[in-house]
Amino acid sequence: MISVVGHTAVDHICSVSHLPGPNASASILNRTIAFGGGAANIAVGIALLGGKTSLISAVGGDFPGSDYDIRMKELGIKQQFFIVPDKHTATAFMFTNPEGDQMTYFEWGASCLFETEPAPSLPFVHMATADPGFNMQVAQKAGFASFDPGQDLHRYTTDTLSIIIDSIDLLIANHHEYAGMCKILDMNRDDLISQVPMAIETRGGEGAILYEKGEEKVIPSVSVPCVDPTGAGDAFRAGFLTSYAAGYSSEDSCKIGAVTASFVVETCGCQIGLPDWKTMAGRFEEKFGPIPTHGPNRA
Repeated sequence: MISVVGHTAVDHICSVSHLPGPNASASILNRTIAFGGGAANIAVGIALLGGKTSLISAVGGDFPGSDYDIRMKELGIKQQFFIVPDKHTATAFMFTNPEGDQMTYFEWGASCLFETEPAPSLPFVHMATADPGFNMQVAQKAGFASFDPGQDLHRYTTDTLSIIIDSIDLLIANHHEYAGMCKILDMNRDDLISQVPMAIETRGGEGAILYEKGEEKVIPSVSVPCVDPTGAGDAFRAGFLTSYAAGYSSEDSCKIGAVTASFVVETCGCQIGLPDWKTMAGRFEEKFGPIPTHGPNRA
């Protein structure tokens, strides 16, 4: 069982003419409302790929019985939810310009409950965007712990982030988030990477870099027409975690992550394009050759 901790949200994904500065405006060219939230996106991706997953999240009174709730139950996702009846489920507003640059505004809503609830002890867990204190507790109690700070990075203090980094087995983030973590921790990128047993840096269309046991491996991206990049990172995590938990090597798991992410950028919406295992495997063979063998399950 792969546990995922973090936000369940409703996404408002907007294509805009440009990203304006303060006291300025821009035109919204297209807007899509879709299921989202970093942790929920990852859990849905894992479930579609055939993995067993539980989602530890907080939702508002608008969630039970909703289409999103029904969708998760249909996929067999184990819901370990804190429910806040008088709050909205978290909502994300994402704006992407024609060059693919993005800005996000996030309403925490029911996710504020993470700040006061005790964290569970989990044998194999990925911590996505969530309350820093809650993630810190999860990291300290976990067996295998994977972490990405996402858009909540600005909420982390030096002490909280340091404790998490010292407690995890895998750090996965994009190059912007690595720069942000280095600033918070007052260290350079190489020193940060050396703090963890395994690190992955996702670089969009440039692919990803895997750091493990002093070695650096470049993982190529899978080139497809890009409609919207939103959710690609979550899809990469879903592909990686599903395959790594199943016993695939870290390098092969990164390749599966890259293939999984390629489906998401072809559509608008973080979960709309997510593939099942058979569909993913077909594209994997086109890019990398036959799906490799794997070792014993890790989760």
